[in-house]
Amino acid sequence: MHPKTISEKILQAHLIDGKLEKGSEIGLKIDQTLTQDATGTIAYLQFESIGIDRVRNELAVSYVDHNTLQDDFKNPDDHRFLRTIAERYGIYFSPPGNGICHQLHLERFAVPGKTLLGSDSHTPTAGGIGMLAIGAGGLDVACAMANEPFYLKMPEITEVNLSGNLIPFVSAKDVILEILRTITVSGGVGKILEYSGDGIANLDVPGRATITNMGTETGATTSIFLSDEITRNFMEMQNRVSDWKNLNADNNAYYDEKLVINLLEIEPNIASPHGPDNVKKVRDVQGINVEQVVIGSCTNSSLRDLKVVANLLKDRKVSKDVDLIIAPGSRSVVEALIESGEYSYFIRAGARVIENVCGPCIGMGYAPPSEGVSIRTINRNFPGRSGTKDAKVYISGPETAVACAITGKISDPRDVFAQKILKCLKMPKSFPVINNFINPIPVETAKNTIIIRGPNIKPLPKFEPQTGKMMGEILIKVSDNISTDHIMPAGAKILPLRSNIPEISKYVFNSIDAQFYQRATEKKGGFIVGGENYGQGSSREHAAIAPRYLGIKAVIVKSFARIHTANLINFGILPLMFENKSDYDRIEQGDIIEISAGIDELRNNNVIMKILSKNFEIGLKHNLSGKDIEIIVGGGKLNFIAERLKW
Repeated sequence: MHPKTISEKILQAHLIDGKLEKGSEIGLKIDQTLTQDATGTIAYLQFESIGIDRVRNELAVSYVDHNTLQDDFKNPDDHRFLRTIAERYGIYFSPPGNGICHQLHLERFAVPGKTLLGSDSHTPTAGGIGMLAIGAGGLDVACAMANEPFYLKMPEITEVNLSGNLIPFVSAKDVILEILRTITVSGGVGKILEYSGDGIANLDVPGRATITNMGTETGATTSIFLSDEITRNFMEMQNRVSDWKNLNADNNAYYDEKLVINLLEIEPNIASPHGPDNVKKVRDVQGINVEQVVIGSCTNSSLRDLKVVANLLKDRKVSKDVDLIIAPGSRSVVEALIESGEYSYFIRAGARVIENVCGPCIGMGYAPPSEGVSIRTINRNFPGRSGTKDAKVYISGPETAVACAITGKISDPRDVFAQKILKCLKMPKSFPVINNFINPIPVETAKNTIIIRGPNIKPLPKFEPQTGKMMGEILIKVSDNISTDHIMPAGAKILPLRSNIPEISKYVFNSIDAQFYQRATEKKGGFIVGGENYGQGSSREHAAIAPRYLGIKAVIVKSFARIHTANLINFGILPLMFENKSDYDRIEQGDIIEISAGIDELRNNNVIMKILSKNFEIGLKHNLSGKDIEIIVGGGKLNFIAERLKW
């Protein structure tokens, strides 16, 4: 047997179908699942429709951390639905305020060597502890809870070799920003980023998790670190050392490619508007006035990060021109900061400490002012995501964010703080474990649970197959790197509609074309055309369900992001690509087209698009597996599974 990478070891141990050959389709056993409330409500409606009495994977957790503003009945109704459905089906439930799903899962449930599938694109956070953790659409997670295999194409495995040590005021966030600068938001598509090298010994588990979390922004399938004594110490601090196991790549393991990063050469980095890979050195953009600083999110809300923030704020005041907002990752982080006395440093400095939620990261409150500059320790700075369309959002590490909050300008922390401050930083020997989870109850008792549904929770739409000869209008033509935020915006107005497909469909492409819904309705559906890396960003399957509800038959682009491709397939929309990318320039919004995509054309990968309004035709292609074609021909994954298992 050949020497194996960490990824190959876990994949092999969980392989149910296929072979671990690059590009081939594989089916994996999923040990754990997680959902969050913005994606979870519809995922559990989908799970319900499967018709089994209880989840069948090892562990399923439902977190409430996104839609926590309760300004009307919608969000609290969803929370009640999620709580009662968790009780009914044997799912752990994390109530609002308990913490951010990825931070909590890392603390309480993540296990080296196991698999995790989550209905959130930043599920790879758990890769920081040596877990193969993958983000997916809610329907794929619902199927995994029923113990169905999760299918994907076998990724390439990229070795990211880290050497050396970080200089003061540079941390893990600066490392992943450096990687994004190097490989961009599409450089990880179809790949697992596996970290190696002596530099790993200089990164704690929260730092590793920051890197694997934001590896998602490269388009990677997932990112993973080894499990070593540093991992063991973290799990011991969490009173979970019995879950630890040693996990390494074999000597001379083969990788498809290699990226070398010298930690010593990394300076404080910052991603400028409006992309996570628009990375510059802080010193190259310093001096810009700042109106808001946000510290937290699933990327930088750990105890380590907030201890750094607290000690940098000690005996200082936030600039009068800056609104500093801090969102801890969990109740345990808060309790630890209270016990150490460091929580008071936030208060005395003038920071606003908010609930342990995603909040500002997904536009759920705390928007910047008009044209405001906001420095955030989050993972995405897409236009309008903050809640303010013309805001200028920068992404940085916590050290840089605090420097900006104190000076009122973009500032290099090395110019603001003395090195001795960080030398005083001490982590506790144990972590205050606060288990505010509602644990599963016995199945016989659970069967009597009444699932409570509010009026905003609507039944799942039924979708019929739409393959064969398809005709219609190109309803919109968009450019490269269109994110799921562009397709289906988030924010306090729209997120509460996630369990109501007819209502949320009114906002498809709303941020870039306010007339799209009306046009799609009047034309009774049609087609979408896009550029490179279409559908990057969030795992939100609503960016596929809502267009399907509006009658979108196919999306034709230069290239797709992984999760969105799977979501389109799951809801019966054909994901097609130009055979010749230059053909993108030959077609426009408003063109009338006809696509021949019957089962034979799809199996032979011979799809032709006729542009009837201009009298020419072009070739299209796809990356669909045989199973994907069956799913699309059947009208979507729920139809496919129902037929296969005869529910």
